[in-house]
Amino acid sequence: MAPPSHCHTINGGAPRNGAIPAVETTTSTPAASDTALLLDADEFRRLGHQVVDFIADYYAGLGDYPVHPSVTPGFLRRHLPADAPSRPEPEAFAAALRDVRDLILPGVTHWQSPRHFAHFPASSSTVGALGEALAAGINVVPFTWAASPAATELEMVVVDWLGRALHLPESLLFAGGGGGTILGTSCEAILCALVAARDRKLAEIGARRIGDLVVYCSDQTHFAFRKAARIAGIPREHCREIPTCRDDVFALSPTALHAAMQADVDAGLVPLFLCATVGTTQTTAVDPVRELCAVAARHGGMWVHVDAAYAGSALVCPEFRDVIAGAEAVDSLSMNAHKWLLANNDCCAVWVAAPSALVAALGTEQEYILRDAAAEGHDVVDYKDWGTTLTRRFRALKVWLVLRCYGVEGLRSHVRSHVAMAAAFEAMVRGDARFEVVAPRRFALVCFRLRSPPERLGVGVGVGGEKAANELNRRLLEEVNAASSGPYMSSAMVGGVYMLRCAIGSTLTEERHVREAWKVVQERATSILRKRG
Repeated sequence: MAPPSHCHTINGGAPRNGAIPAVETTTSTPAASDTALLLDADEFRRLGHQVVDFIADYYAGLGDYPVHPSVTPGFLRRHLPADAPSRPEPEAFAAALRDVRDLILPGVTHWQSPRHFAHFPASSSTVGALGEALAAGINVVPFTWAASPAATELEMVVVDWLGRALHLPESLLFAGGGGGTILGTSCEAILCALVAARDRKLAEIGARRIGDLVVYCSDQTHFAFRKAARIAGIPREHCREIPTCRDDVFALSPTALHAAMQADVDAGLVPLFLCATVGTTQTTAVDPVRELCAVAARHGGMWVHVDAAYAGSALVCPEFRDVIAGAEAVDSLSMNAHKWLLANNDCCAVWVAAPSALVAALGTEQEYILRDAAAEGHDVVDYKDWGTTLTRRFRALKVWLVLRCYGVEGLRSHVRSHVAMAAAFEAMVRGDARFEVVAPRRFALVCFRLRSPPERLGVGVGVGGEKAANELNRRLLEEVNAASSGPYMSSAMVGGVYMLRCAIGSTLTEERHVREAWKVVQERATSILRKRG
């Protein structure tokens, strides 16, 4: 599909896909006047207007793009030169924006599309995007308090603001003796918590026993946890993935966890870490936090982390507070504000009950160049000691702006609107006897599938029939995603059942997009069933 024809015109002319031919020259130092333009206020304003117009037009015409591009590997490389330009072409920035419009946008998956239902959202907002631009323009590097005092202190304020908005236990906030930081992703947050837990435990039992450490999760836990465990030095065979079942709505069973931990203790191993999930990727299952913490408490010093990457945003609504019941006993909790709280990528908030454990594991000796007389004698936070990186972004600025400009009530309305749309989609599915909802809907994800003919007749499908039913739904998903201007959905395989996932969360999604998506699903199902006779 061609890109929108109504895109803002940027200094007309034919697109240039790289550098203009350049003659051989000797290396020279840029003139002072050229160097001054690298961050000239007037030039910034001129080009900045072009970018704002471009993005505004992109959002205005987003519905004209297919959500997922029909391209093959190498499509973009064939259109771009092998080498970077040695000299800029005339009006290079405008030409590059034309290439973004004509070459790049037709080849990306449009995550902000109102018809994007395949993944949990990467929510955007006007304030979130402009907050990103503001942070990029100011461009500080707040690795220590001294490196940018206001950036550090704003982050401390913002994580407490956000924590209270999400109804987190006071023990996880700075105000209650804990504390938080803003990282890029949940993967980073889990790794930092795991390294802190590892070092705390090894300080107790001796570093030589690192090979005895065992970590626990369910078979629904995001693969980021297993990856973090490997990075932290936990043997692959010591990562216990405890099976879940449909009867428990795919949540981690405290009884099964206790049995696994006891077996490891009896074998001379050391339980280290439990990753519980609130809102799993496959079905948004919710692990019972209070009961799991009680099991972990029987093995003193075991760290409990709650991964609430997606569903953590829903905690802004009081009606969802029950999903973290018992969180006052956890050691850490993380959620992605960029998923559903309008903060734009990337933005993962993580809170810990004992910040000293993070600092002990991730802290560095203060270099002389990083010291500041103003900080001497004060208990300041140096965020370089709370994560894996030294260089870090001023993410707190956009979160502060989002909270100030939309308010907690605005965020609640945003989340509730998507939950309501998901409930409407679920009702449509249940209203068609050919379909079934496979897993209970907790938030704004609906997991459903087309029943096979035997199922619709009330006959059990058996093993062979289940395979046929799975193939039927694979075909349905292919047909749905191939529809011109149709929705983009994804799938999950849980308990041997293949299901379609409709995750509602784009900032631009309206009720009409949900109704249109369901109409496409029904039409494609009718076509497939008719062909099968």
